[in-house]
Amino acid sequence: MTLPRSIVTLAVLALTAACGKGPAPPALRVFVTDETGGFVVVVDPDAGTVTDRIPVGKRPRGIKVSKDGKQLFVALSGSPIAGPGVDESRLPPPDRSADGIGMVDLAARKLVKSYPVGEDPESFDLSPDGRMLIVSNEDAAAATVLDLSTGTVRGRVKVGSEPEGVTVRPDGKIVYVTSEGDGEIAAIDTANLNVVAHVATAPRPRAIAFTLDGATAFVTCETGGAVTIIDAATHKVAGQIEMPRPEGAPTPARPMGAVLSPDGRLVFVSLGRAKAVAVIDVASRKVVKTIADVGARPWGIGVSPDGRKLYTANGPSNDVSVIDIASGTVDRRVTTGGGPWGVAVGTMP
Repeated sequence: MTLPRSIVTLAVLALTAACGKGPAPPALRVFVTDETGGFVVVVDPDAGTVTDRIPVGKRPRGIKVSKDGKQLFVALSGSPIAGPGVDESRLPPPDRSADGIGMVDLAARKLVKSYPVGEDPESFDLSPDGRMLIVSNEDAAAATVLDLSTGTVRGRVKVGSEPEGVTVRPDGKIVYVTSEGDGEIAAIDTANLNVVAHVATAPRPRAIAFTLDGATAFVTCETGGAVTIIDAATHKVAGQIEMPRPEGAPTPARPMGAVLSPDGRLVFVSLGRAKAVAVIDVASRKVVKTIADVGARPWGIGVSPDGRKLYTANGPSNDVSVIDIASGTVDRRVTTGGGPWGVAVGTMP
């Protein structure tokens, strides 16, 4: 009997790898934006070391790995850093020449391009096909849509004040944008760039995580201390999950970042100044675990491809936590320096 070529090829590759002669698998890396230092910090989570520090420009925050895994996209801003309630008239003027979405070539380990996408880009998401990038412009109360195939802006959409979180529904047809100032979500049709719904949430919505089937969205709400659940087909509120105060936490829970587990069963929520991560069961819509004392104000959050580890960016303590999900413990904290903000997980050539 003659075996198909594909099976023979796989067998040869397996034998070669077993003999130690095959190519090494790509190295898992955690990419962290350093908001104050202007770098993307590359962390080896297994060794607990910083392997690269790539200069990208002013105030990097949102970060994503390209669909092919070869580039990083980074939101850059020339707006001065300011917390809630700060009198902006007393701040230095913004440097609008620094605003853009930077593209990092991972093989070359350097910034190779910057796309102009309007004022003060903070967060963004990629369409499922990787061709479109949707950006929140915090100072402009708008969302900008960038066509990556041409490098040109396809359009801008007015949304609520202080937009931040941006997440595309898995089918690519709708994108949700949070409005911190107005306490709502704008649902935008990606085909015609019309806002099809405004959905009220708990106060100060930050980030969005859709379920794998795109039926439900979980929205973190910082000052509301809750996660608002939205029916992503009707764009109606379907419930709310109050975040319990973690034991020993210096403040009540302040939901910030959110990431779905690879198997789609759990949503992990960073709790900011409460120094913890909440674990939500998607099916029951309940908090099933709280991982305490993970770091100072965890914000950006990512998960390993195998679903075993979490990574949080802890701004005030200038480090990244590597968390074992099963045991609910911090394996290690990796000092990055600067001001860690966003997290993306990928591989390094």
